[in-house]
Amino acid sequence: MSLSSKHQPLVHMQNIVKEYFIGDQVIRALNDVTLDIWPGEFVAIMGPSGSGKSTMMNVMGCLDVPTSGTYVLDGVAVSTLSEDELASVRNQKIGFIFQSFNLLPRTTALENVELPMLYMGVPPRQRRERAMEALEQVGLKERAYNRPNELSGGQQQRVAIARALVNQPNIILGDEPTGALDSKTTEDILALLHQLHGQGNTIILVTHDAEVGRHAERVIRFRDGRVESDTAAAYEGER
Repeated sequence: MSLSSKHQPLVHMQNIVKEYFIGDQVIRALNDVTLDIWPGEFVAIMGPSGSGKSTMMNVMGCLDVPTSGTYVLDGVAVSTLSEDELASVRNQKIGFIFQSFNLLPRTTALENVELPMLYMGVPPRQRRERAMEALEQVGLKERAYNRPNELSGGQQQRVAIARALVNQPNIILGDEPTGALDSKTTEDILALLHQLHGQGNTIILVTHDAEVGRHAERVIRFRDGRVESDTAAAYEGER
């Protein structure tokens, strides 16, 4: 159950620093980042290559831990968790969408969507029912038994979105989720994300694409490991 409310941020980051060591050189990928993201927001995290946005995604998605600072996700101080605890938080609180879809090639769409529930020990019948519901939510129920190579790029990304949704996470976190898609399919996927946002989902997209960023209601721009700007920009397209 989510602990966040309109009075408490879903993501709270305070003075986050992330350093990497290359030989005797220290690279500070994130430099004293402080930000809050609230339940129900649609946020784009943007910036040029090397700006820190990908490192921010890894920290925010519990794929990496900060060198220093405080990260609280839905009331949980994740910056202090063990690897096993981080894995549990990732599976329960975050639904990931990747540029390369990250689907298992030899399994059906339905089985790919079931995967996060398998890690949680959900019984087989319940897994199948919830996975089918998630596929129906993204308009792909009729392709449930197709393998990824039998689906278009846009359909594969819809399967990935269904997989991200199936555990009812607090955040849907997309890493360049339209980067491998043509412009028409990109618009279709963004329309689906707007639909999910309209149902109350918190959407965070990490992207370098200005057109994708235009769809967000809030844009956080990174440069040199810092937040350069944080602006609200109401989406003007069709909902």
